[in-house]
Amino acid sequence: MYELGKFPQSVGCQYELETRRIRVAVSPAYLDDQSSPEDDRYVWSYTVTIENRGSEPVQLLSRTWNIVDGSGRMQEISGPGVVGAQPVIAPGESFQYTSGCPLETASGSMSGRYQMRSASGESFEAEIPAFLLESPYERRQIH
Repeated sequence: MYELGKFPQSVGCQYELETRRIRVAVSPAYLDDQSSPEDDRYVWSYTVTIENRGSEPVQLLSRTWNIVDGSGRMQEISGPGVVGAQPVIAPGESFQYTSGCPLETASGSMSGRYQMRSASGESFEAEIPAFLLESPYERRQIH
């Protein structure tokens, strides 16, 4: 879990982290058309790119997300694959998907990890960088 001020380096609105030659980059975006601030509903999309910089294929088996809203309430969500897939990513290749997250607060953050398996059968975790969910209704500062 990352504390405010302890987020990985962001590039524009993209957050990146590399674990065991697996680079995970996340670009969040606030969805004004799906949000309803008067009803305490704020929705974001996030696009994740998982790049295999290693020398053998890897498969994404499952994911765990830690979602923290603007009030500090944390929710952990785990499940198989991502968006209904358990992709195999060849060396030098990447897999990209987009998903979403609703919150009852105008800001929050997400972080997590993917359970991966290499072609040689080794299991390991690839960390998902912590990233901010910011709406025009509230902005948190990273110091």
